[in-house]
Amino acid sequence: MGVPIAAAGCLGGDDDDAGPEPVGLEGELACDVCGMIIEDHPGPVGQIHFADDEPEGGRPGQFCSSTCTYEYLFAEEDGDREVLAAFLTDYSAVEYDVSEEGSDVLFSSHVEAEAFASLSALTVIAGSDVAGAMGPELIPFSEADDVDEFLAEYGGTEMAAEEVDQATVDAL
Repeated sequence: MGVPIAAAGCLGGDDDDAGPEPVGLEGELACDVCGMIIEDHPGPVGQIHFADDEPEGGRPGQFCSSTCTYEYLFAEEDGDREVLAAFLTDYSAVEYDVSEEGSDVLFSSHVEAEAFASLSALTVIAGSDVAGAMGPELIPFSEADDVDEFLAEYGGTEMAAEEVDQATVDAL
């Protein structure tokens, strides 16, 4: 089972496909899953916009990793919450740094609004040599050439971000 994302329209607007836009996650914002400060950790980050804005209190859900993003998404969908939009870091859209910490290869984190892309626009790589805030990570890209370059250098398996399911996350 993939990740269903509800289409959101804009009442009275010219763009019927407009939905929530990504927001920046700068500052001392804590992950809604694990409580870690989002911008303090490497790797992709995420956000989810819900129709009811609860229990987040009028803001999107915010996450320190793609893993936490998907864990929260699956849990809230089981609670029948309507997802308006879900976003992850798009490593095709940012200039990222690569570093090593012990045996882990790490990509820099990007929390600015412009760094995010909708799950529907992304391909993620599972099982690569690149880790994130929560260890093994799903690394997202919007451009096929970037996916190919990443796979050649770091390995892994590509899949559409909307096709990620709980088994994919559990296998990390």
